[in-house]
Amino acid sequence: MLTVDSLQSSESRVLASLDKDALGELAIPLRRSLSDDVVDRLRSAIIRGEFGPDQRLSEAALADAFGVSRGPIREALTQLEREGLLKVERHRGARVTRLSKEDIDEIYSLRTVMERLAIERAARFADEDDFAAMEGVVEELKAAVAASDARRTVELDAAFHDLVYRAARHSRLYLAWSALRPQIETFLHSRSTDTQDYFTKALHEHVALLKIIRAREPERAIEMIEEHLRTAYVRLSEMQP
Repeated sequence: MLTVDSLQSSESRVLASLDKDALGELAIPLRRSLSDDVVDRLRSAIIRGEFGPDQRLSEAALADAFGVSRGPIREALTQLEREGLLKVERHRGARVTRLSKEDIDEIYSLRTVMERLAIERAARFADEDDFAAMEGVVEELKAAVAASDARRTVELDAAFHDLVYRAARHSRLYLAWSALRPQIETFLHSRSTDTQDYFTKALHEHVALLKIIRAREPERAIEMIEEHLRTAYVRLSEMQP
């Protein structure tokens, strides 16, 4: 009759019979998978607008372009569909999502609720490492704005908010933000950089947000983030055809 002790003893004998090289093969790999790299590269291309709305993406063409088999490409397309950047259609391949006015309404209403909680908690829980990271992004943002570098400005805009969510010390909230972030960055790349005052507002508003978080004034931080998101929403809505 098998017992817990006998099972544990049996497991110990099996492991003891394996040499170090064999154990190394059983270890969980720490490196990123090939599909992770493909996801990152393809996501960045979509967010930056290198693939336009409604554009169809062929597994074969992508595999050739990335120099990989179709397996990692298929996994990447499935992941990006979950993020809302693609629509995978049976027998027709993948198509880049065209985000509508309704999409903007849904995303920004959800983002407002999430970001209120994030900044309120960040104003309470952020530490000096968080502040240093935010200050670093703001300094880079100053340089990007001075150079009129739209792509870098958008990247840093999103990076600042990412740090706010991290400083909130709320893992499930951060996961929700991570799922929404790609669509938000797509909006910013395709719409916000078309406005002449985007650079000025991006810098001024993020400097102000950092100041209020550091001052640890949660209620004022909530008011400021609501206004920040409200102006972004209006700007995007006005530009939506």
